[in-house]
Amino acid sequence: MRLRLKTKLVIAISAMVVALVATLSYIYVSQLLRHRVRQEYQTGDFIAHQIYHGAREALELDLSNAQVDADDPQAVEAAIEDSLQTDPGLNSLLQSIVGYSPTIYDAVITDTSGRALLHTDSDAQGKVAPPRPDFAEVVRGGFLRQMNIVFGKPGVYEVRLPLSRAGKPFGQIRVGLSTVFLKSELQPQITHALEFTAISILVSLLLAAALSNFALRPLAAIGERLDRMAAGEIEAAPANRRQRYDEYGLVTTKIDRLGQQMRDVKEVFSALKENLDQIMGNLQDGLMLFAQDARVVLVSASAEQFVGRARGEMLGRQVSDVFARDTRLGCIVLDAFDLRQDIGLHEIEVEGGRKVQVSLDFIEQDGQNIGALLTMRDAESVRKIEDEIELSRRMAAIGQLTSGVAHEVRNPINAIMVHLEVLREKIKQIDPESKRHMDVIGNEIQRLDRVVETLVDFTKPVELRLGDTDLRRVIDDVSVLAAPEAAKLGVTVHSQLPPAPLVVKADADLVKQAVLNIAINGIQAMPGGGTLVIAARREVNAVDIEIRDQGPGIPAEIRDRIFNLYFTTKKSGSGIGLAMAYRVMQLHNGSLQFESQPGQGTVFYLRFPAAQPTRGAASREAAEARKFSAAS
Repeated sequence: MRLRLKTKLVIAISAMVVALVATLSYIYVSQLLRHRVRQEYQTGDFIAHQIYHGAREALELDLSNAQVDADDPQAVEAAIEDSLQTDPGLNSLLQSIVGYSPTIYDAVITDTSGRALLHTDSDAQGKVAPPRPDFAEVVRGGFLRQMNIVFGKPGVYEVRLPLSRAGKPFGQIRVGLSTVFLKSELQPQITHALEFTAISILVSLLLAAALSNFALRPLAAIGERLDRMAAGEIEAAPANRRQRYDEYGLVTTKIDRLGQQMRDVKEVFSALKENLDQIMGNLQDGLMLFAQDARVVLVSASAEQFVGRARGEMLGRQVSDVFARDTRLGCIVLDAFDLRQDIGLHEIEVEGGRKVQVSLDFIEQDGQNIGALLTMRDAESVRKIEDEIELSRRMAAIGQLTSGVAHEVRNPINAIMVHLEVLREKIKQIDPESKRHMDVIGNEIQRLDRVVETLVDFTKPVELRLGDTDLRRVIDDVSVLAAPEAAKLGVTVHSQLPPAPLVVKADADLVKQAVLNIAINGIQAMPGGGTLVIAARREVNAVDIEIRDQGPGIPAEIRDRIFNLYFTTKKSGSGIGLAMAYRVMQLHNGSLQFESQPGQGTVFYLRFPAAQPTRGAASREAAEARKFSAAS
């Protein structure tokens, strides 16, 4: 179990206080016990010596006057016993001993066998006195032995003083000391000392808690700031905060610097993340970046179309949780991760017949795997892009060729026209048939000159006049311009436009001509009448225009050629309209695609990059939106 710093500080302070109080209490109690026990021992020893001095005369009895056989020990002992018992001073001393001190229990003089020769209790005189613990051992004993006297069972100890006569042991003086009074005297004092110790320890705990709170309060404030910083709440230091110069002030200053650095890094990271999200959102390829533990850390928006899951569901999950092994794509990716083997650009056909190009690269650093990059690409989209590139290359080549041909053809045409006019001047009289032939030759030469002029106009560089163009206005103008042709064929032109402006950076005249060319083609594809729908909408970073007709559709065998210059299926068509529209979209960095179903009609898709309006333009757009809504 991990303890908090505050708990550790409380325990440390309390332990020091407890140790100090316990030590002082031990010293106090031990000294009190030792002093009181030694005092009682000295009292008993003093009384024993008093008895010894009082019994000295009896012990030094002259046996020659008492007619006692000095060689008979029993006779000698009996004579001394009689002398002790009849000594009035000694008996008076023994009687007064018991009242001398409350701790004196009794006093007795015994012979070497322990028989009481003289006793303060007359009933015990002449009997063997039972041995009792020596109080000197208590004096020499330790703290626990002395504490046992106070808190243990009451008892009687004795102070002993040996007696001798003529250099030989004669007996002992035993002074009995009772622990009852000693216990009643010392126990309250020691109890008070222990209570004081307990109170001191409790007070120390409270003081330690208060001191730790006071000492650690700055640390708590620092901890709260670090927690907020860890949670992303990185605020600047208050301007009115009082400056401190202690350790807390130094740490706070460093945290402020760290917070400033984190704010700067967070701003940079936010900008990078925003840019990265924008890039990942615009990628056409499905891109997935995996960490070292095979967890998804980065997903492009297009990856949802290949995996069939939302980006939020894939981020942070294992590769085995994102891909299912029962799908073709999932089986290939999971097998590659199991074998740690790269996948080169490989085309597979997934469920539903869709063809996908897959590549997987494991990223290594210093020989250690640090992640993997999975790329998924729609094969059909790749082929469309390749076809568009090929078409652009072919159109560029045609443009170079036609510009040269037009230049070489134009000179002979001019010469023919000049000589034809000269010939007309010279032939004054001409028959009607010859005049008709000459007029046909002139008209065809003029038509050929217009064709060459068209070639020159189509291939020469175009200077775009870009400006903020609202495509809704362009579509309104196209609807008006196409109305006569539509009315002649019984076609209804219907527009589907949003209330908000659809602003792009474009050359309004060129875009209007491109949209009009496609609209006229759609109208002419419905000679029996129908509906032509022109719709526009805003996407994430683009604006799309859809032109939908109800004609017979475009045959599959000619779909690859409809944007070729001069390709047409109409008798009176020039084959320039769709080629020009395609070129206009290229000049605007846009795209032109179509879908066609036989018998159901054709839909053309024009995609323009969306413009980023300024603040003033944004306010004008809002006003335009309100005006457009009111007009609708």
